[in-house]
Amino acid sequence: MTARRVKIKIGDISIQANLNSSCMADTIWKNLPLFGDASIWGDEIYFGTDISVGADKNSSDLVESGELAYWPPGRAFCIFFGATPVSTANESRAASPVNVFGKVDGDEQVFRNVSAGMLVQIEAVT
Repeated sequence: MTARRVKIKIGDISIQANLNSSCMADTIWKNLPLFGDASIWGDEIYFGTDISVGADKNSSDLVESGELAYWPPGRAFCIFFGATPVSTANESRAASPVNVFGKVDGDEQVFRNVSAGMLVQIEAVT
């Protein structure tokens, strides 16, 4: 299968990310484009979607900075770029287990300039 890439656009920020080969990535890909208003929780941006799936067998609350994940309780698309209110030290930690489905291709620290309420657009790169 060819690599699947998405473009994340928020305000003046435009960065690409690679999706992994998980079922969650398949679901995200089939539902593109996705749009939502940014919510901020520490160094995490998230927005609600119409996607409704449960936690997968590999779900975890511990993620890597730059990873993209789906948070089942909030049906949310999440972008992690550092510590959250439940992190210990410098780890990235979700509120509860998430399904990781991709990773930002570049410096995820650009997301530090995002404010709550900004429009987040996720589109397929073809």
